[in-house]
Amino acid sequence: MPYPRHAQVSAHTTPYYHCVSRCVRRAFLCGWDRLTGQSYEHRKRWIVERLRVLSEVFCGDVCAYAVMANHHHVVLRLNPEQAGGLTDDEVLDRWSRLFGLPLLVERYREGLSGSDVEAETAREWIATYRQRLSDLSWFMRCLNEPIARWANAEDGVTGRFWEGRFKSQGLLDEAALLTCMSYVDLNPVRAAISDTPEDSDYTSIQARIQIWGEA
Repeated sequence: MPYPRHAQVSAHTTPYYHCVSRCVRRAFLCGWDRLTGQSYEHRKRWIVERLRVLSEVFCGDVCAYAVMANHHHVVLRLNPEQAGGLTDDEVLDRWSRLFGLPLLVERYREGLSGSDVEAETAREWIATYRQRLSDLSWFMRCLNEPIARWANAEDGVTGRFWEGRFKSQGLLDEAALLTCMSYVDLNPVRAAISDTPEDSDYTSIQARIQIWGEA
C-alpha cells in the first residue's frame, strides 16, 4: 500500500528531492512526435520558464533539471527555515504571484479587517501559505498543473497530460545529491539526444555553462 506524500517527504530528514513527471502514456507531448510528425518542443521552454518563476516564489532551490520529450527531472532543495523567516507581507507577496488571495486576506493585508475573528482567519490562511512555500507537493503542483492546462488548451482537448502524480526520491547525503544531479544533467547525453552538456537544451547544466561563460 503506497504511503501518502506527506509521510514520504520530510525536510527535517533531508531537504533534497529528485522528482520525475512523465507524460500520459509516455507520449512525446513535449518533443517531436514521430507518429504524427508534430513538434511540441516549445513546451520544454514553458517548463523551464515555469521553474524560473517558481524558484523566485518558493523557499528553496532548483538544483538541477532536465526537460525531455516525454518527461522531466527536477532536483529540489526545500527550505522551511527560510519560509519561517518571512514576514506576513512577504508570504502574501510570494503567494499572490501564483494565486488570487481571499477577500478577507486582502483586507487584512491592507489593515482593513472588520473584526478580530476576520483578522485571525486571515492569519491562519497566511500560516497555510507559509507552509506551502516550502512544500514539495505544492511546488510540483504549481509546476505541472499549468503546463497541462496550457498544452490541453493548445491541443483543444481535455483529460490527463501527465501520467499521474510525480515520483519523488529523497537524497539523504551529499554523495546521493551529486550523483543524482549528474544523472539529471547528463540525461540528454545518455539518451543520445545531445553530444555534450553544452548542447543539451533545456537542462540546468547548459544554463550553468552559459552563466560561467559570461562570467
